[in-house]
Amino acid sequence: MQSHFRVATQNDGRAAVIVVSGELDLASSAALEEELDRVADSGVTHVIIDLRQLEFMDSTGLSTLVKAHQRADEARWEFGLVRGPQQVQRLLSLTGVDERLTFADTPEELLSGG
Repeated sequence: MQSHFRVATQNDGRAAVIVVSGELDLASSAALEEELDRVADSGVTHVIIDLRQLEFMDSTGLSTLVKAHQRADEARWEFGLVRGPQQVQRLLSLTGVDERLTFADTPEELLSGG
């Protein structure tokens, strides 16, 4: 079965907002990692992953977000996530990831507060 996943990035040179939609899982995590590679090469100082349009996330997707956070620390980026739907947030909460990463309700909130 083909995973329904889309990734779109808005990059203004300072900040990149990566909007993910559909299902972030084993079949699609590589696409997000590739997008993070492209963003890393663009010289931004802020990276935000917007989860609002995500319909499903499994442990592989969760791992990809944690790796993105670690990568941001190493690159000295400001990094945050826009809260996703209840199912996605529940997974983040059950695994304790929500306590380790920075969350907000909108990208603008992360950019102004970061």
